[in-house]
Amino acid sequence: MRQQTIKRWSYLILGLICFGAGVALMVRANLGLSPWEILHQGISEQTGIPIGTVSILLGVPILLAWLPLGQRPGWGTLVNIILIGLVTNLVLAALPPPAGLAPRALLMVGGILVIGVGSGLYLTAEMGAGPRDGLMLGLARRSGWSVRLIRTLLEVAVLACGWLLGGTIGVGTLAFAFGIGPVVQAALRIFQRSNARTLARSSARPSST
Repeated sequence: MRQQTIKRWSYLILGLICFGAGVALMVRANLGLSPWEILHQGISEQTGIPIGTVSILLGVPILLAWLPLGQRPGWGTLVNIILIGLVTNLVLAALPPPAGLAPRALLMVGGILVIGVGSGLYLTAEMGAGPRDGLMLGLARRSGWSVRLIRTLLEVAVLACGWLLGGTIGVGTLAFAFGIGPVVQAALRIFQRSNARTLARSSARPSST
């Protein structure tokens, strides 16, 4: 059990680091972001607060919105709020904007891949949904509407708000919308299979008495 707990925490931390780094890659590509990151970027443009810090600050009221919806955070939820934003800020500080369309396109594709792998890792850890996913799940449960519909409504709303505030919509937004699902699905298959093998080895060991 201890080995499994360590592995779950490792998946969680590494996954969130990857997610934050992937966001930074897409910001530097400047070809469009995911809907929530467009909102973060728009708020950042208006306030001068770094985009990663905006993500952290916005995560707090979103988490509070869980309470009337009956959602309960896990340790992964709390780490999610802080770590993704911190990593995004650190990578942006270390990575200068690229010159030329080809490097920007590579950063965009790399960002989607890294976010997808990070999502697969932290979802496999099963230590709590991120604040935005938890909001989606809580609204779907309370309203009786489908998760797909709630997610669509939320993402359209935050994308529109982010765009009005100056966030970047572009080919990267479209690429993220169509590309992130397959990458996350592939990552989940790999990491869940690895996790299942760890559990099988642990259960096969004789317990000490």
